[in-house]
Amino acid sequence: MENLIKELRWRGLIQDIIPGTEEELIKEPVTAYVGFDPTADSLHIGSLIPIIVLVHFQKFGHKPIALVGGATGMVGDPSGKSEERNLLSKEILDKNVAAVKQQLSNFLDFNSDRVNAAEMVNNYDWFSTISFLDFIRDVGKHISVNYMMAKDSVKKRLEGENGMSFTEFTYQLVQGYDFYWLYQHKNCKLQFGGSDQWGNIVTGTELIRRKAGGEAFAFTCPLLTKSDGSKFGKTEKGNIWLDPAKTSPYTFYQFWLNTADADAERFLKVFTFLSEKEINDLVERHKGNEHQRILQKKLAEELTCLVHSGTDYEFAVKASTILFNNDTAEILKELTEDQLLQVMEGVPSVEIEAQQLEELDLVSLLAETKILPSKGEAKKMLAGGGIFINKEKALSTDEKITADKLLNDKYVLIQKGKKNYYLLKVI
Repeated sequence: MENLIKELRWRGLIQDIIPGTEEELIKEPVTAYVGFDPTADSLHIGSLIPIIVLVHFQKFGHKPIALVGGATGMVGDPSGKSEERNLLSKEILDKNVAAVKQQLSNFLDFNSDRVNAAEMVNNYDWFSTISFLDFIRDVGKHISVNYMMAKDSVKKRLEGENGMSFTEFTYQLVQGYDFYWLYQHKNCKLQFGGSDQWGNIVTGTELIRRKAGGEAFAFTCPLLTKSDGSKFGKTEKGNIWLDPAKTSPYTFYQFWLNTADADAERFLKVFTFLSEKEINDLVERHKGNEHQRILQKKLAEELTCLVHSGTDYEFAVKASTILFNNDTAEILKELTEDQLLQVMEGVPSVEIEAQQLEELDLVSLLAETKILPSKGEAKKMLAGGGIFINKEKALSTDEKITADKLLNDKYVLIQKGKKNYYLLKVI
C-alpha cells in the first residue's frame, strides 16, 4: 500500500507516533479512529485537521471511523484545559451529536459499498449499558493510578489552583476504553488525535495490550498555531464554524483570504489535498508577488469549496470586490438579503423610519444619522465627490433616496470616502 505516514509527514501532520505504525499502514488496510467533541451543535475549523486526516485515510485505502463522544461529552476532557468545563445534559448532547454527524457526512464516504466505507459511532451506545462497578472491576484494575498521574494533562491540573475532579481524572480511562471497544468490535487498530491527546491515546493502547493481549498503534498531529503565536481559528468574534448559519461562507472565505504570508504555505499543506508539486509551484509564483495573495486565494478557494460549495466560493469572490471597488453597483443590486447581510457583516448599521427617509434630502440624512457630524460637513464631502449611494457617486445635495434605490426594499449602502461604510436599514 502507499505510504500514508510519509504523505502526512510532508504536510506537517505528524508529531508523536508509536513505533511500527508506519509499517502497519503499509502492510495492510487498517481501521483507524478519531474522536470529536459534541459540546457544540457545530464543528469549527479546529476540527478540520482530524477531518482531513480521516479523508487521507480513506483515500489511501484504510477505513476511517469518526467517534462522536456522546458519553465522554458528559464527563469533559481535561487535556489542555485549566479548569473544569460545564457539563451538558443528555438532551443537548444528543442534539449536538446529530448535528456533528451530519457535518462529517459532508467530507467522508459513509454510504459506499466499498470495504473502507467510513463509519460513525457514538460511545454512549456502549457506555450506557456499563455499570460503574463493572467498569472499575473490568477496566480500572488494568491501569494503575501511578500510570494515570504521570500524564502531563493530569500533572498540570493537579499543580494548578483548582486541582482536578475525580470525574475528569477518570477521563483517560473512559477514552482508553473507547479504543479497546473499537479494537474488539470493529477491528480498529489505530487512533490519532491532537498532540494534547497523546496521554489519553496511549492509555488506550495500553488497555488493549493488558486486557486483550493485542497490539495497537497511534500518532498525534501538532496543535496548530499562527506564526505570531496566537491560537489558530479564533477571531475577535470567536470561532470560525463549519455551519453556514453560524459563520457565513463569505466570512469563512475571508478568514482564509486574510491568512498571513508566514502561515499560508503551511496551511495549504495541512488543509488542502493539493500535491507537493502544486503547492511548491504556487509558492514560487507567490515569491515577489506577495501583493497578489496567490497562496491565500488558493487556500480560500480550496477550503470554501471543501466545506461549503463551489457556488458559495464564486459568490464570496464576487462579493469580496463590493467593498473594495466602486464599479460594483450592479453586483450589489443582485444580492439577496442573506447575501447582502453576509457581505455587510461588521459594517456599522443605522436605522431610519420610511417616512423620515422620504422627507430628508441627502445632506439632512447624512447629518441626522450621524454619518457626518453636520450638514456643513455633508455638503463639503458631497461637493468633493466623497459620498456614494449603493456604490454610485452622489451628485446633488438635494438628492433624495427614493424607494426604487432601496436594496431588497429596505437597505441602502452609504459610503463616506474610500473605506467608511454604513448600512442604512429602513424600518
